[in-house]
Amino acid sequence: MQLEEKQQLITYLGQFVTHARWEKIVSVLQQRTRHITVILEDIYQPHNASAVLRSCDSFGVQDVHIIENKNIFTITQGVTVGSDRWLTLYRYNQEGINNTQECLKKLRSEGYIIAATTPHTKQITVEQLSVNTKVALMFGSEINGLSEYAQNNADVSVKIPMQGFSESFNISVSVALCLYDMTNRLRRQHNNWELTETEKLDLELNWLRKSIKAGELIEKKFFRDICN
Repeated sequence: MQLEEKQQLITYLGQFVTHARWEKIVSVLQQRTRHITVILEDIYQPHNASAVLRSCDSFGVQDVHIIENKNIFTITQGVTVGSDRWLTLYRYNQEGINNTQECLKKLRSEGYIIAATTPHTKQITVEQLSVNTKVALMFGSEINGLSEYAQNNADVSVKIPMQGFSESFNISVSVALCLYDMTNRLRRQHNNWELTETEKLDLELNWLRKSIKAGELIEKKFFRDICN
């Protein structure tokens, strides 16, 4: 779809949502980022998986990369409260390959530094992790944490300082704590964290489609009208 046609379609679909909904879409888009992304490796508890997605949406992180080498990632709508609809989810679940390797390869090709979150290796604290470059925060399963491959192939290991007897936080809590710190620092310290105008346009169209009942039929009418 050409840029002009896409803009026309957005204007057309905007007639079928409330003014408040469209304003909300535009407002949220201004705070979305792909400078920070999240990798989830073999998360199997639906409650945790869903809580992580809700945190990503709440802190404005658009992309989540889901690795399913051993466990299927299941979403519980009662926990996400629909927040997963507004995220871009990438799933790595091909049989017979190391899906973690595929995920890290893709993100490195896009310029991301891979940061493994683990309490068991020499590491820096999350506050020390620079946001000057694109960062992919990688979290592992609830019991075993990150795989050996993930830990060995990360660029840096990160921990959240703790003062109690527990060795680690619940994964959904860990994600929220990391994103709270990093997205706040990103918006304060960095000038190039927002989505591109093209990315905003694509998401605006996608979110409008998801906000409209019978949106597919309405969109078909739009294309029939401009073709006549």
